Amino acid sequence: MDVDKYFMMEAIKEAQKAFEEGEVPIGAVVVYNGKVIGRGHNQIERLRDPTAHAEIIAITAAAAYLKNWRLIDTSIYVTVEPCVMCSGAIVLARIKEIVYALEDPKFGGTVSLYQIPQDPRLNHRVEVRKGPYGDIVKRMMQEFFKRLREKIE
Repeated sequence: MDVDKYFMMEAIKEAQKAFEEGEVPIGAVVVYNGKVIGRGHNQIERLRDPTAHAEIIAITAAAAYLKNWRLIDTSIYVTVEPCVMCSGAIVLARIKEIVYALEDPKFGGTVSLYQIPQDPRLNHRVEVRKGPYGDIVKRMMQEFFKRLREKIE
């Protein structure tokens, strides 16, 4: 079993939930010792909360599971590159690694626009790497925004 494929598919399942709820289809899972300990998908519209990103929800769930805000030795698998807010939260949570499927050239805070997790000025750095299934995630995002545009027109 390819570990990255398994956990990224779990994040994609979360993104699918967001898609079905009319949210931007982004999903995330936090993994510790080979187990998903936090799951999240975008719930911005549903909760009317601009901070209700998949990563934030998954981090909150993982912290509750570990009963600790320090998520040392965890990885976060996320379908789309984390934004500036989520990248900052990942650094603050002391997550070890980000694995993302698709870059975000408009809002990316991890590799595209900013490289917050790797910034040497911060007291914690996060390993960042591209994971599998970028093609699946890209198609899901394109379909979501196509449907959104059709509703508006």
